[in-house]
Amino acid sequence: MPVRSRTAERYARALAAGLVAVAALLLAANAAPVDATPGAPAPASDTAPAPDDLAAATR
Repeated sequence: MPVRSRTAERYARALAAGLVAVAALLLAANAAPVDATPGAPAPASDTAPAPDDLAAATR
């Protein structure tokens, strides 16, 4: 029969597993294609209209 581990050991293992999971999620969320150009502005057709244009359209 296996020896029961101490409570502190179980908490330490759970904490380590949680940290590894968070690190994996952060790395996966920040992964991007190699050919991506960071900071490139969006084309004018993909942007929202300027606030002045919105005010003129609602009058």
